[in-house]
Amino acid sequence: MSERRAEGTMGIEITPEHPVARVGEFGALAEEAGFETVFASCHYNNRDPFAALGEIARRTETIELGPGVANPYETHPATLASRVATLDEASDGRAVFGIGAGDASTLSNLGYERDRPLRRVLESFRLARRMWAGERATHEGTFTAIDAGLNYPAGEIPVYVGAQGPHMIRMSAKHADGVLLNAAHPADFEWAADRVDEGLAERSDSRGTFDFAAFASLSVAEDGAEAREAARPPVAFIAAGAAPPVLDRHGLDGELASEIGQHIERGEFSEAFSLVSADMIDALCIAGTPETVERRVREITAYADGFVAGSPLGPDIEEAIALAAGAIDRGRRER
Repeated sequence: MSERRAEGTMGIEITPEHPVARVGEFGALAEEAGFETVFASCHYNNRDPFAALGEIARRTETIELGPGVANPYETHPATLASRVATLDEASDGRAVFGIGAGDASTLSNLGYERDRPLRRVLESFRLARRMWAGERATHEGTFTAIDAGLNYPAGEIPVYVGAQGPHMIRMSAKHADGVLLNAAHPADFEWAADRVDEGLAERSDSRGTFDFAAFASLSVAEDGAEAREAARPPVAFIAAGAAPPVLDRHGLDGELASEIGQHIERGEFSEAFSLVSADMIDALCIAGTPETVERRVREITAYADGFVAGSPLGPDIEEAIALAAGAIDRGRRER
């Protein structure tokens, strides 16, 4: 059985809701603060994540970078493979491939049905690996690719799967290089650790070590109340997309989560954000002072290897990048 990494990545998610030049500045600040990986979130209504990642690559030297996470519905998997390989070339071999099933409400806005998500994600990164290895690949499954290949060389690129449910977590541990578990509460990671171990029990030793990474929505500021208020938008999206077992695990109101999702689908974001409860923030986000973040990171990394700070980061992003880096580092060292 393959092993988990003793020390997983220390990463950060930057949302391209800001101009690309600013996203590049945030990436440079993240590298300077000590983050090892930066992910750009992928939503059609924000700026293009690969353009943003290219700007981060131009402004940095060592930090790894990739989509966090791309979905193989709105973009063909072969095209995704080529975009990630191009990013790897542009960054001198620093790309990582974050891939997941995507946000159901967002995909429905675009007319896509998120059918067979586990198979779609697995088939997509398997195709990518074949193409990166120089093969011309034909595939018939949840999508079709006929003699798909790259006209330029590509290297080996780590694959991280965005996951929340038990089957996607197990699949990640069996086949991918890491999982980005979309959660922020220690109870979720205690539960998920068993799913990771189940997948690792079926993993080929040739796949090497595996990074069980938290991908936690995080909002930090010296003023804890301001940090919690800034957490409302991402928590609304998380609650709307959360599976019933996740809501039940934390005693959250499923009808309220559904109502939030309906507002989001209609583009009524202010209404959606206003409905986010304090209990949702506590269960689905890490929000508060640096001391609050440090304590929660310590609790989470009792189970997880890596830790990625997800949006919104905080009311002041530049300040939050530095505060988050320090709190995460201390929490990981003291676990």
